[in-house]
Amino acid sequence: MDPTSVWIDGRLVPAGAPHLSVTDRGFQLGDAVFETLRARAGRSIELDRHVTRLRHSLELLEINAGPDLEARLAAGIRQLLDAEGLGKPAGDAAVRITISRGATPGRGTLPPPGTRPTVVIQAWPMQPPPAAQLAEGLNVVISSVRRDPENPMSAVKSTSRADSVYARLEATRADADDAIFLTTDGYLSEGTAANLFLLVDGRLITPSLACGILEGTTRAWLLGWGELVGLRPDQGLFTTRHLAEADEAFMCSSVAGVIPVTRFEGRSIGAGRPGPWTRRARADREACFDAPPAPASDAPGAPGVDPGAASA
Repeated sequence: MDPTSVWIDGRLVPAGAPHLSVTDRGFQLGDAVFETLRARAGRSIELDRHVTRLRHSLELLEINAGPDLEARLAAGIRQLLDAEGLGKPAGDAAVRITISRGATPGRGTLPPPGTRPTVVIQAWPMQPPPAAQLAEGLNVVISSVRRDPENPMSAVKSTSRADSVYARLEATRADADDAIFLTTDGYLSEGTAANLFLLVDGRLITPSLACGILEGTTRAWLLGWGELVGLRPDQGLFTTRHLAEADEAFMCSSVAGVIPVTRFEGRSIGAGRPGPWTRRARADREACFDAPPAPASDAPGAPGVDPGAASA
């Protein structure tokens, strides 16, 4: 079902109506940032973490979105979910927040002072990953695009996603499902829209933030989950050999959740099928969406997980 409304700068407008000026810098230059998240039964999952990352991106680009951003976004999401019929107890939605620097009359890359940001919220009924992906896993390849860990923009979730588009086209040409970026010095970084995790000898390993990756909210949850269920989380520098020789592998994102990776450039990873820890990670992550929000003093990162159920 296609959305009927979008939320723009505090009001609902028809989804099919004209929305943005052609002079908006998000359209002209990709001078904008965004976040995607899940909303279950009208509750925005981990909105505080997404807003924290959103603020960081805005600060780096010196886009002033004004005070009370989280409260304004929370109210806008609720309004949009209700309008789309996705705020009901059975509602499950994918939500995108986009904030651009706004429209400017002139040209050039240096932003003029006083530009009013454009704030947009969209929502769609949640579509789970294809059943075949969950049952068989993804085949991934290495992209020719490299991530530079020294580039401060690697920590910004900007709308400038041409690198990811190019990498997905590379994957399609190679008859693969997704592509993995390497750093400029050859270490694993992340997928085109997801963080990467490997199971190696009882360790839950993932590239560190020093590998030019986005600090994913699901990534943070999984690191806490790994501690609770008896794995040994490890953030570090890892190579394609670690991926090829892993016992299990998976990708993760806020909307899609945990997706198994079972082949690397056509060759099987581990047993060549989704492993027990991957299936457990997906099930526990999905279950936490139905759990009430945990108090701030509770164990970090992994609400809804029973630490006593540690067997795979």
